Amino acid sequence: MQRTSDLLKSKTKQLWTILPDASVFDALKLMAEKEIGAVMVVDKKGKVAGIMTERDYARKIVLKGKTSPKTLVKEIMTPSSKMFTVNPDTSVEECMVLMTGKHIRHLPVFDGAKFIGLVSIGDVVKSTISEKDMLIDHLSNYIAGRY
Repeated sequence: MQRTSDLLKSKTKQLWTILPDASVFDALKLMAEKEIGAVMVVDKKGKVAGIMTERDYARKIVLKGKTSPKTLVKEIMTPSSKMFTVNPDTSVEECMVLMTGKHIRHLPVFDGAKFIGLVSIGDVVKSTISEKDMLIDHLSNYIAGRY
């Protein structure tokens, strides 16, 4: 059974962050350049303040008539106190249950108090499909007598 630590090993080591006082426009530019759907919001001391997602933008800027160049990330981010998080030992299945149940697409991974990565719904789905494909292959080989 795969864990979030396994998912993080297969991802790029770069963790993209933005300051709470940055404009939403700058956060969106970063997300577009890096082809990511969320960015962690980290203060100048390196402490996680929250997460800003495409969903935050759509619901808290566009639908409320605000503009991204004039709005600060801290005004629309999901604060750390309201984030759902996992640890390196959390199973991929547990991530899937949490993401599905809470209708979220990104899970920050913390090792104790230290932020170590971000797992997306895409990461979880790919891992689940890969695990199921491997099981199917093993069962097919067993049925065909190849063992």
